Formats: sequence, C-alpha cells, structure tokens
Amino acid sequence: MATLRAAGILTIFVAVTVLLIPVQWLALRLHSGWARNFPHVYHRFVCRLIGVRITVLGKPATGGVLMTANHTGWLDVPILSAVAPVSFVAKQEVGTWRFFGTLARLQRTIFIRRGERTKALEDRDNIRRRLLAGDTLVIFPEGTSTDGNRVLSFKSALLSAAELPLGQDERQREIHPPVQPVSVAYVGLHGLPMGRENRPFFAWYGDMELVPHLWEAFEMGPIDVVVELHKPLTVDEAGGRKQLAAAAEAAVRGGVVRALSGAHADPPPPPHQDEELLEALQDDETDTEEAA
Repeated sequence: MATLRAAGILTIFVAVTVLLIPVQWLALRLHSGWARNFPHVYHRFVCRLIGVRITVLGKPATGGVLMTANHTGWLDVPILSAVAPVSFVAKQEVGTWRFFGTLARLQRTIFIRRGERTKALEDRDNIRRRLLAGDTLVIFPEGTSTDGNRVLSFKSALLSAAELPLGQDERQREIHPPVQPVSVAYVGLHGLPMGRENRPFFAWYGDMELVPHLWEAFEMGPIDVVVELHKPLTVDEAGGRKQLAAAAEAAVRGGVVRALSGAHADPPPPPHQDEELLEALQDDETDTEEAA
C-alpha cells in the first residue's frame, strides 16, 4: 500500500510539474506579476499532494523582507513557499541540479557565488534590487540541513544581506531590510506525534541520496508541520549583524522547541465551555438520581 501511495504521488507530481513549467517560464519571460505568486499556488498543491498539513502561527511580513529559517531538508522549500509567496537564496550548486535546479530557477532563486569578491558584490546588488521590488527572500543561516531535531548556530556571514541599505529615512539614516525569523518543525505522522526516530525520514542531510529519500518520504504518509513566523527584526535594532544572527537563531530555536514539545497543540476549551460541560454532567447526575 505504501509503495502504491508513493508511486501515485510521484506520477502526479511529475505530470503536473512538467505541464506547469512552461506556464511559469512564460510568466517570467513576460515579466508578469504572476511569476511571483504562481510558485506559491503550485507548492500549496504539492503539499496537499504529499500530505503535508501545515499549521501557521503568526503572519508573514511584506514589502521586501529577508526570512531566516532553520533548514531540515528539501521539504522546507514547498512548505515555506506554500505559506507565502517567497523566493530563496541558495548556493550556486543548487542551480546545477537536474530537474530541481530548473524548478529553483523558475522560482527566481538567487544563487550565491562564493570565492570571488566581484561576483559576491553582484549577488548582493541582485538581492538589494529584489528587496526594493518588494520580494520576500528566504535564507537558511545554518548553512546546512539537519535531522529536524535541533537548530544549529546561525552563521552571521550569511546574513550580510541584512546590512544592505535600501534607502534613507527623514533623518538621513540608512534603512535596512526587515529580517523575519521563521521556525519550521515536523511534529506529526499519521495524526500522531512524530518521534525523534521518524523525523529523519523527512529530513534530508548528510550524504543522503535525494531520489531514494523522496520515495521514502512519499511512502511514509501524511505529516503535520508547524511554521511559526516571528516578529521581524532589523540590524539596527539588534545592534549589528552578529547580534541579529543570535537574536534570529534564538527566536527560531524557541519556536522549534515549543513545536516539538507539543506546546502548539490545540489549546484547552474556553472557561465558559468548561462550565457548560460541568452543568451538563450535573444535570445527567440529577436525572439519574431521580430515575433511581
């Protein structure tokens, strides 16, 4: 049954994706505003197809934002894209991947080239232009993916884009882009709490092969994910890039810990509902006594 499920998901995923690639390509060629929103709609479909049920806490900031999220694996991309219309900042090697590199380019991913100062400055200017255009860009400051059970230290160097001046205020002070920390936690499997031993089935890290890992995840079944969008920060408010990285890391780690501990489970009913339930039970007891 699990194999049949995985085969069905993979068939539909490939068929729909191949059909929609020309649509997004055309939107990009025509410089249509739809090119920004189409991946959002597409990834909402992908998450439903795979069986990813997303609980969103908080609201995404708008108007030229850097999102800093913890990184568990390939599923983070459709999940975050399903939550809001976003693009990603990724290492240059991602653009060379077969099929998925094409999807990344179609989502207007910014590929960072390391080792050459001139290229790095060009990449920063590209990020600045996208932020000025109102785009939301996702950065994974851990610099790698994990098993989903922890959050690694955020590398402040990967937040250099937060220091980009976007303009000046009325006091002639530089305006820097808001940085919104985002926590992504994989919390449930088949409606039950997901244990530490099951989370790596959906996390992609180390030397895992992508295609076999995809197949295994498709076989596992529906999962529940909590995405918490924290209060945006700026490099000015934090006091510097390193302080900003530390503050974003603390916010993301706190959100992941709360989600994995079950703190985001359904809250207890309001007090008036408890009172109504108590009155109903008392009425039942009274009726029972009278019947006796």
